[in-house]
Amino acid sequence: MPYDAGAAGAESEKSGADRRGPLRPSRLASARSRLSGGALARSVQISDLALLAGIFFVKSFGGALGSSTALVLAASALVAGTLVSFEAYQLSARERLYHHIYKVIGAVGGSGLMMLTFASLTAPAAKAANILHIVDWCLIAVALLCASHLGWFLYVRRLRRQGLLTPNLMIVGATPAAQRLVTAALSNRDVNILGFFDDRGERAPRHIFGVPVLGRTADVKSHRLLPYVDRIVVAVPSGATARIAQLIAELAPCPNDISLLMDGFDPATEQAAHDRLLDMPLAHLSGVRRGALQGAVKRVIDVVFSMAAIVLLAPALTAIAVAIRLDSPGPVLFKQRRHGYMNEEVLVWKFRSMRAETADHTAARQVSANDDRITRVGRFLRRTSLDELPQLWNVIRGEMSLVGPRPHAIGMLTDGAEASKLVETYAHRHRMKPGLTGWAAVNGSRGPVDTPEAVRRRVSLDLEYVERQSVWLDLAIMARTLPCVLGDTQSVR
Repeated sequence: MPYDAGAAGAESEKSGADRRGPLRPSRLASARSRLSGGALARSVQISDLALLAGIFFVKSFGGALGSSTALVLAASALVAGTLVSFEAYQLSARERLYHHIYKVIGAVGGSGLMMLTFASLTAPAAKAANILHIVDWCLIAVALLCASHLGWFLYVRRLRRQGLLTPNLMIVGATPAAQRLVTAALSNRDVNILGFFDDRGERAPRHIFGVPVLGRTADVKSHRLLPYVDRIVVAVPSGATARIAQLIAELAPCPNDISLLMDGFDPATEQAAHDRLLDMPLAHLSGVRRGALQGAVKRVIDVVFSMAAIVLLAPALTAIAVAIRLDSPGPVLFKQRRHGYMNEEVLVWKFRSMRAETADHTAARQVSANDDRITRVGRFLRRTSLDELPQLWNVIRGEMSLVGPRPHAIGMLTDGAEASKLVETYAHRHRMKPGLTGWAAVNGSRGPVDTPEAVRRRVSLDLEYVERQSVWLDLAIMARTLPCVLGDTQSVR
């Protein structure tokens, strides 16, 4: 029988789809590159407040509202509060457009009606003018807010189709409740379920409603899909207290959020749990939460400071590049894969400080005092930390931050052992973007971590920063960095 290339290609494509399952998108986006539903909801809310404020100021410009100014202002505030009470900012994937628009019309109409009633009872002398202004305001507000929410609704729908807003889940435990969750997800497409992990070994099925079983619970921590996962769902029978504790302890090294999905509840309670999970989040067990405003401020500081630094330091960066080329043959820049946010692999840039033929991309041998691999220029660059300046580009790209745990090379060895295996909570330092400087750096943990004790101290300081992080702490760390670096003559770098 002749070989059919088309049929073979189709079969290969089909088997690839089978391995992915029906609830994994064809192209995965890392947790760092996807959007926060909370931040997006606040953006919609800010947009509404700006529109309401704009309508008020335009209508009141030049005293056009007269005695109706206070009524229109009160109606605007009432609309803002009513939209929140109507849950108009939930951005649920299951909400219909017409239902959402009804909420907007109801909020404006109800608020306007209340103000009309108030005006007719308390200001009979100016009743006609007040009614006219409030009706006029209601029509404009309904038109602009409906148009705005329509745009946001379509934008959110597009983000979900692109996988930039739809949460990615992994499920540990193929319980009946978890299977029913898959059924609901297949029906609504509110979440992506990347796979199951189950400890029944050979007795575990290969697929559950098409979603592949990827291994045992112990395999979760090192699975290649982990950087793309927003939440690990632990599905267990409600009475299995010891099993719950065991699974939570086993998954503790993972930087991802963890939620419980309990089995054995009545259908109504289980449906409510499914709804909360599909809309995110369920019972929150771990993971660091940050406000959208705090995250936005941190990002603005990163971009503004980094771009300013590149502009101001351009002559110095050029001089360093020239010095490196004159000192030894090889490229000016050294690129190394390191762990970033949520274990994502990122390519980190540095000025080359070693001879090109001795470059160590896997950090199999950490730098030591009088290391013969380091060039003359490289020794100066390392002593002053100037070799790290190209990472400003990583900060602008969003792969790093100015302040955060320092990124370590993937597979970095310490005393012959992989550093990430020496501390159980090592990966928790990846709950934030890695930084150019950090709490560990200004507290003496700089340079190589060449002993288990050094690794434990670095991780401890990094986790302290992850728990305490704030804009003010970041600014304090940035202010302390230069004196610490220039005043440190003991650390090997």
